[in-house]
Amino acid sequence: MTLVETANFTRAADKCFITQPTLSKIIQRLEENLGQQLLHRNNQKVELTQAGLLLEKSAREILGQWHRLQEDLNNLSGLKSGRLRLGVCPMMSSLIIGLLTEFRQRYQGIELQMYEYGGFGCEQALLSNSLDIAFTALPTTHDTELANQALTRYPLLACVPEGHELANKTSITWQDFEAYPFILYNEDFSLAKLITRLSAKAGVQLNIAFRSGQWDFLGTMVEAQMGVAILPQPISNKLSSNKLVFIPMEPNLTWDLALIWRKDLPLTPAAEALLSLSQQAHLHPQCSI
Repeated sequence: MTLVETANFTRAADKCFITQPTLSKIIQRLEENLGQQLLHRNNQKVELTQAGLLLEKSAREILGQWHRLQEDLNNLSGLKSGRLRLGVCPMMSSLIIGLLTEFRQRYQGIELQMYEYGGFGCEQALLSNSLDIAFTALPTTHDTELANQALTRYPLLACVPEGHELANKTSITWQDFEAYPFILYNEDFSLAKLITRLSAKAGVQLNIAFRSGQWDFLGTMVEAQMGVAILPQPISNKLSSNKLVFIPMEPNLTWDLALIWRKDLPLTPAAEALLSLSQQAHLHPQCSI
């Protein structure tokens, strides 16, 4: 799995604390035992064969199940040790810090391993058993395979530069965006999928000029009059500037944050504890569901 992630024998060997010839022999023995070539090798990179892709998928599941077994064994005498593999969408990090701080105070023996993905990336990592639980925005793409617990809801606001033709409007419709370049989040962000779906439902084809996974850079591009955007209220509060104008959407739009996990697998004890704690806490009392 390390070789797949690095796509390079030398880097993979370094991460595994072995020599490159040793790693090559390990892979060669694996191929001999399976009777299949697993890799296409060249000087630039390592690519998986069809057999390699099948092994990668199974290996992720095996590692995930091994992690879950370790967690169950660690917690036979109570939630005192172990790891929580937690997915977090980058835009949410500052909003959940209070909940994570409280979790660390209550469960000091649990190691928090945090992975930053867009919403769709969190879903894929859960389905491949690489995460135990994740923060994301609703709705999810794989709603039949993933359970969720809603946490908090925030308004979504149109963001335009000062002096823009839309800046004096009291509300913004999807149709108002049609004439202007639009700055959108990266494709694996749940919010990007939500905006694309809702604008299409309204019969509007957004003129997407730029994409970014960084909300501060997105705001900077709007300031530079490179386009208009839609931002959650907590993010717009962080970008408070006399060069930006934030206007409510019509109809009202919301950014619904949630915890998600796989329906077909039991939660690990640490994930169960985080879920239980989130039911007791509010990320933002004024906006909680």
